[in-house]
Amino acid sequence: MKQLTKAEKKVLELMGKKLKEMRIKKGYTSYETFAFDNEINRMQYWRMEKGLSNMSIATLLRVLEVHEMTLKDFFKDFEG
Repeated sequence: MKQLTKAEKKVLELMGKKLKEMRIKKGYTSYETFAFDNEINRMQYWRMEKGLSNMSIATLLRVLEVHEMTLKDFFKDFEG
């Protein structure tokens, strides 16, 4: 598997930070409870929040569905 660039790692970290903020805003203090309640693999979700997972679009879409958010809305604050 290809090594991620610094820029790619930074984007994954920003995505993870945003996912964590969204989870907390939804009232979940624990990533584990959020993952369990929404039938997402606990470790996979933890890695997403930590910016350690080069997640698939399908997985991201599944999480965004829980938050009733589109890809466009999720990425609107990211620099391109």
